[in-house]
Amino acid sequence: MISATNSAAQPASQQQTAQQSKSSGLTSDFETFLLMLTTQARNQDPLKPLDSSEYASQLAQFSMVEQQVQTNDMLAILTQAMGSVKLEELSNWVGMDVRSASAFQFDNTPVEIFANPEDTADKAVLVIKDAEGTVIDRITVSATEKEFTWAGMDESGNPLPSGNYSASLESYKDGKLLSDKPASVYSRVVEAQVSEGTIILKLEGGTVISARDVTAVRAGA
Repeated sequence: MISATNSAAQPASQQQTAQQSKSSGLTSDFETFLLMLTTQARNQDPLKPLDSSEYASQLAQFSMVEQQVQTNDMLAILTQAMGSVKLEELSNWVGMDVRSASAFQFDNTPVEIFANPEDTADKAVLVIKDAEGTVIDRITVSATEKEFTWAGMDESGNPLPSGNYSASLESYKDGKLLSDKPASVYSRVVEAQVSEGTIILKLEGGTVISARDVTAVRAGA
């Protein structure tokens, strides 16, 4: 599903009609303006003729208004075109697997987890939490590895139910905690939206992230 939170563009026929209406109105106003000038010229006092510079000034002002209206029409067309490109961009996200430091869906298959231990760490612990944020497993891993596989089991080795989980990596040096960083996991994008100029992605399991939080993308299996 692809949706955009900003208002939908008007149908092409309606926009064309609106633009024709503006153009027609502008032409009508210009013809009325010329009629007024010629009427004014015919009925002027021969002994006190109007200054020709006034005609030139009024024509210049009307020309500026006409150009401004045309500029606004062009900007409207460009905005519509940019909106179409954004919708096309949204469609490219759906079905892709994106990597981000966010909650992920576990469906009884091993999960790839990505995290960077501190360079000086001599010990690293992968911490798994459930959807409520409760720690359900702490797994000691290599302090030099950056990719891990989580089998989906608790501390006792019992299989965990399907659902949303999150992971973080704790780095230690001489028993002292150096950092606790959120780990990243690939998740499938099921929906893309535009909100206040930012692309928002909905992942399997219901997690919602900004496209700015994505660190890697790969084709969905």
